[in-house]
Amino acid sequence: MNQSQDISELSKAMLQIQQNLLPALKDATNPFTKSNYATLNSVMESCRGELLTHGIWLTQLPCPAPVELGVGHIGLETRLIHAESGQWISSIAVIPLPKNDPQGMGSAITYARRYSLCAMLGIVTEDDDGEGAKIGSKSLSSQKKGIGGPQRQKVSSDDSTIANQNSDASNRAVDSFKNLPQLDGVTYRKVQAQDGRLCIIAKGETASKKTLLMAAGFKWNDQQRLWWKYDGDEA
Repeated sequence: MNQSQDISELSKAMLQIQQNLLPALKDATNPFTKSNYATLNSVMESCRGELLTHGIWLTQLPCPAPVELGVGHIGLETRLIHAESGQWISSIAVIPLPKNDPQGMGSAITYARRYSLCAMLGIVTEDDDGEGAKIGSKSLSSQKKGIGGPQRQKVSSDDSTIANQNSDASNRAVDSFKNLPQLDGVTYRKVQAQDGRLCIIAKGETASKKTLLMAAGFKWNDQQRLWWKYDGDEA
C-alpha cells in the first residue's frame, strides 16, 4: 500500500463511504465450477455512487509486474484520490495471465480490478470463481440488482423465487416469503445485512405494484431502483 504524506481528509471521506457501501450481489455464474460470483459491473454498482458523492476519484491502471516474476504476469494499480485535497492511497495487484494474448490480458485485468476494489473499499461479496482468470473463462452473466438501506453481507443459500418450488432450497424460501404478497411478475430475494438482520428485496415487474409493496412494508431505494424491507418487519 502506498499513500500521500497526509491522508486525513481522504480518511474522513472513506469513513463516510464505508458506512453506506452496498455489498455486491453475485450476479453471474461460472460455467466450470457452477458457482455464483459478483461481476465487475456488480462491484462497481455497489460503490460508484458513494465514491462520487464524497469526491473520491477512482483509477485502475495496468502497470508492469515485477521483473523477477518473469513473463506472463501483469500488474494493476488501484488508486483512490480525494479530489478536494489531492490526498491518495494506492495498491498494486499482480495477476498471472491465463494466456499471453489480448483476451487473456483483458480477463486478468478485469479479475484484478474487482478483487482490488473489494479489498481496498471493504466491499462484501462471496466471490468463489477462483478459476475464472486462471483459465480465462468467460462468465455467464445474468441481470444484476442492488439494494438500498442496510449493507448486505451475503446472498442466502436458499435464494429463490416464489414461483420456483422444484428444490428443498426453493421450498425453504417460499416458507420465509409466505406472508408477502404474491404478485404476478414479482419475485423475492433474501440477503443478510452485516448487523445479522435478514432483508428481502422485490424484483421484477414492481412499477405497477408499488402500492401493494408499500402496504407490505417495502421501501423504495431510488439510487438502486428497487424495493426492499427487513425480513420480519410488518407493514
